[in-house]
Amino acid sequence: MAEESRANGRFERALVVGAHPDDPEFGFGGTVAKLTAEGTEVIYVVCTDGCQGGEDPAVPDAELSAVRYAEQRAAAEVLGVREVVFLGFRDGSLAPTLELRRAITREIRRWRPDLVLTHAPLRSLDGAIGAFHPDHLAAGEATLSAVYPDARNPRAFRELLAEGLQPHRVREVWMPGFDHADHVVELSPELVERKIEAIRCHRSQFDKPEMEPGAPAVWVRERMRKAGEKAGVEYAEAFKRIETA
Repeated sequence: MAEESRANGRFERALVVGAHPDDPEFGFGGTVAKLTAEGTEVIYVVCTDGCQGGEDPAVPDAELSAVRYAEQRAAAEVLGVREVVFLGFRDGSLAPTLELRRAITREIRRWRPDLVLTHAPLRSLDGAIGAFHPDHLAAGEATLSAVYPDARNPRAFRELLAEGLQPHRVREVWMPGFDHADHVVELSPELVERKIEAIRCHRSQFDKPEMEPGAPAVWVRERMRKAGEKAGVEYAEAFKRIETA
């Protein structure tokens, strides 16, 4: 696995594209905290409204979505992210459609990031099933399609030109590595705790009968420890890195 070689200021701006509120923290929280500490501007794009992320079917969708949006904004603030964009697609129904690709392309052209972080579009049969929610796979595929070819192609979604959104070329894409990790971001214990603090903002997601208090912090820390062991460091997040040039 390649060692981390990102100097401070290497990435001026990064865009994190997640399927649901809480995906940016679970998937990339330590790396986001590190990037913002180094001066990178990080923007979140959340694809769905989060309305399926609850245990009580009597709670109205709009009520749960409002709760989850507020939780996402609070978590982003913990990690130094000041801008969160909600695309509002229905939770549980995401597909890599042209509509979703257009929406993500719009945000790439709007924010013009050097780096995009998103879900892997492939399912690993050896991984935990929760990491491969269908919405995750759809968001990953649509984001990669938005990065290439849509965002850089002036003939793709030409209506965006009328909005003043010119083509943009993203330099790199990082996705959770699972079976294919080749890039590691080493995390200090302080960054690990900030990630966990941000995850705790998503209180609605921990009020579940099968979840013991404190369990998310335990397994999140253990996952970062395992990623670190493979790279010879204490804690890390591991990614598949794609250079788009």
